[in-house]
Amino acid sequence: MQISPSILSADFANLQDELAAIRNADWAHVDVMDAHFVPNLTLGLPVVESLLSVSPIPIDCHLMIEDPDRWAPPYAEAGAGSVTFHIEAAADPRRLARDIRAAGARASMAIKPGTPFAPYEDLLPELDMVLVMTVEPGFGGQSFMADMMPKVREVREAVGRHGGEIWVQVDGGVSAATIEQCAEAGADVFVAGSAVYGADDPALAVDDLRRLANAHAC
Repeated sequence: MQISPSILSADFANLQDELAAIRNADWAHVDVMDAHFVPNLTLGLPVVESLLSVSPIPIDCHLMIEDPDRWAPPYAEAGAGSVTFHIEAAADPRRLARDIRAAGARASMAIKPGTPFAPYEDLLPELDMVLVMTVEPGFGGQSFMADMMPKVREVREAVGRHGGEIWVQVDGGVSAATIEQCAEAGADVFVAGSAVYGADDPALAVDDLRRLANAHAC
């Protein structure tokens, strides 16, 4: 069970300190948005490069952008430990996943709430993680979509059929109130934004979320 706090909910004026506050987490989740694929604009490669130079934990880049075939590999080349592209935006996801891996990062595919997983199951051998969005991508602080749990189970069952160590990540509305059902459905990587950075003690929030996830692992 891995906890990946989203810095989208952090204080952007003090990101180095905000990363230090979650040094007990497994990953720092960085949302890259381009105001085209999603209606929000956050940060890009230069900021990620700066974060990589100061982060005490590996960085997981979630690219909510158009043309990830072109732009995703440079994040891996910069040193991101995991790079996630959206299947809805990728022109050649198989080649893209291979390019990300070749550049030294784990390759991950994200699927929006309205996107079925089944058509992409054959991509699993190329992937290290599948991200099932539990909100519509674009903005933090949205309500958790419990109706995505069957999709999480579907992905977990497909991973079991194919074998390999493929992680199943959930992102959106994950908190102490929702993480248990995510774990029971088969998720093992949990992105939490406001549940961590909105807490009085972010490190304690990370530990609490990990404990809840471990207690309800499928």
